[in-house]
Amino acid sequence: MIKDAAPRVFWTDRPGAPGPWEPPRTRTTADLLIVGGGLTGLWAAVLAKQENPACDVVLVERRSIAYGASGRNGGFISDSLTHGLAHGSRRWPSEIGTLLTLGRANLAAVADFLAHHGIDADLRLVGKTTVAVEPYQVAELRRAEKLHREHGEDAVFLDRDEMRADVDSPTYLGGLRLRGAGGLVDPAALTWGLARVAERLGVAIHEDTEVTALTRAGAGVEATMRTTSRPPACGVVYAGQVLLATNAFPAVLRRLRNFVLPVWDYVLVTEPLSPAQRASIRWAQGQGLTDAGNRFHYYRLTADDRILWGGYDAIYNFGGSGSEQRDATHKRLAVHFFETFPQLHGLRFTHRWGGMIDSTSRFTPFFGTAMGGRVAYALGYTGLGVGASRFGALVGLDLLAGRSTDWTRLRMVRRHPVPFPPEPLRWPVVEVTRRALARADDNEGRRGPWLRLLDRFGVGFDS
Repeated sequence: MIKDAAPRVFWTDRPGAPGPWEPPRTRTTADLLIVGGGLTGLWAAVLAKQENPACDVVLVERRSIAYGASGRNGGFISDSLTHGLAHGSRRWPSEIGTLLTLGRANLAAVADFLAHHGIDADLRLVGKTTVAVEPYQVAELRRAEKLHREHGEDAVFLDRDEMRADVDSPTYLGGLRLRGAGGLVDPAALTWGLARVAERLGVAIHEDTEVTALTRAGAGVEATMRTTSRPPACGVVYAGQVLLATNAFPAVLRRLRNFVLPVWDYVLVTEPLSPAQRASIRWAQGQGLTDAGNRFHYYRLTADDRILWGGYDAIYNFGGSGSEQRDATHKRLAVHFFETFPQLHGLRFTHRWGGMIDSTSRFTPFFGTAMGGRVAYALGYTGLGVGASRFGALVGLDLLAGRSTDWTRLRMVRRHPVPFPPEPLRWPVVEVTRRALARADDNEGRRGPWLRLLDRFGVGFDS
C-alpha cells in the first residue's frame, strides 16, 4: 500500500523555497541571536524587527528553513495555547479565561499578518471535528460539547447519522464539531512566507549553522557555531541577547533537554481524489478531523484534494534517536486509512515521512531565561505549535526585555513542567506510559493505576 509513496515531505516537495542562505563565515555581532529557523524563531525575528527596526537580528538554522516540525506537520492551526480547552481547564482553571482570550487574539493576529503581507499559505479557518470511533467516546464528546459551550465556543455534537452526513465513514459513531477553533494551513508556505518577510525587514538568516556553545561575554553572550555543510567551518556571534527556538532538537543549554521528549510522528499523503472519490466521502466544509482516543489519527484535505493522514503511533526511541521513515507505522496508517474510508480502496499514497514533536510532561510549552536574563527559550509545543509558536515568540521576547505582560504573568509561563527522567530510565518510563495509554483505549477509556499516579503529579498524559 505504501510502496509507491515517495519518502519525502509533501509540503516541501515542490519548488518555491526561499534562500538558500549561507552560513556566517566571519565573526559577527547582533543585538538578538535567534537559534532555530522554524516558526517560533521566524516569528520572533519578525516581531523583534517590527517593534524595533534598528534591532540587529541574526537567525541561524542547523539545517534549512522549514526542515523540522514547522515544515512537516499536518497543517492544523489552533487557537488553543493549552493543548485543548479540557486540558487547560484542568491545569489552570483560574486562568483559562485569559488563556482563551490570548489564544484567540493570537490566531487572529496570524490571519491578519498573512493577509497584510500577501502570504498565500492556504489558511482556512474552518475549525475541526473530533470523531467518536468507540461507544464510550460518544459520552466523552457530549461532555466536551457542554464545556466548550460554557466558554462561548461554537460547539455542536453530531450523532452517528449527522456525523456521517457531514463526513462519511462506517467507523463514525458521533462527532464534536468546533467551527471557531482554528483551521488548516499549508505549514511550509507559512514558514517560507515568514522567512521572506524577515529577510525584507533586515534579518540576517544563516542556514547549515549549528550553535554548539553559549558562554557569557561581558554584557552579552558569545555563541560558538559550526557549519553542517561542506567545507566545515567555525564561527562566533557575539549577541546582546539570545532566543532559543530549537523545538525537539537538542537545546544548546543541556539542562533544557530534561524537559523535552522528542517523539516521532508519521504521516501519509494520498494522490488527489477524483470527483467521484471526493463525493463519496462528502466532507463539504473541509475541516480537519481527529479521533478521540489516546492513540488518535489526524487527517485533512489539502488544496488539491489529497488526504493527509497521520498520527496513532507516537514513538520514543532510546536516547531520542529515530528515523524519518518507519515502514511498520506507515503500513499501519495505510490499513487504518482504508478501514476509515473503504470507499477509497485503490487510492495510492504519494508521500510518506516522519518527524519529531517536542513533547513536555504537561503537553504544553514551557518558557524561561538563563545566563542572567541574556538567554530566553520557548519550547515544547507537543504537536500544537503551528499557531502557538507566535505566542511563544512573544513570550520569549518579553522575557528578554524584562516586561510584565498578560502572557508573562501566566502560571503556564512562570512554572516549568515536571522534567523527564534521564536515560537509561527515560525509555522504560515512556514505554510503560505508552502501553498504559493503549490499554486505556482498549478498556473504554478507563485509566489504570499508572496513569492515575501520573495524573496526581500533574503530568499531562490525560490530554
